[in-house]
Amino acid sequence: MESYWLWWGLAVLLGMLEMLTPTFYMLVLALGFAAGGLVAWAGGGFAFQLIAAAAISIVGWLLLRKFGRRLGRTSFRAGRDVLLDIGERVHVDHWDADRRARVVYRGADWAAELDPRDTRAAQPGEHVIERIDGSRLILSRVVPPSDPAST
Repeated sequence: MESYWLWWGLAVLLGMLEMLTPTFYMLVLALGFAAGGLVAWAGGGFAFQLIAAAAISIVGWLLLRKFGRRLGRTSFRAGRDVLLDIGERVHVDHWDADRRARVVYRGADWAAELDPRDTRAAQPGEHVIERIDGSRLILSRVVPPSDPAST
């Protein structure tokens, strides 16, 4: 069996293993192994195959370290452009002593919590979804619009 088949087989195996991890590091290694396979296919010696695999893997790893953080995942807490529930209104019937409640939103029962930045006392009524933390809605109280006639 030609050595390039071994390199490419390992590259495919690493590519499949990548599906099980939440990072791209296995994919970078797979690209390195594929480069080793290309050198083997071109007739390069085993030392050159190893050098190509290592060089591509290291360069890919460095690029991933440099640019990967910038491409980071978008948080579901981000805003309305990412999660349409942000800014929607819910009605809270009763708050627990620890500023938590159960609310019905979109036909389902949700755990809700008053935003820790909101220092006012928790009161029943209309609230706005500020963000979502896991499966918990973080709410803030709806501020009624000021009445221009009263000023």
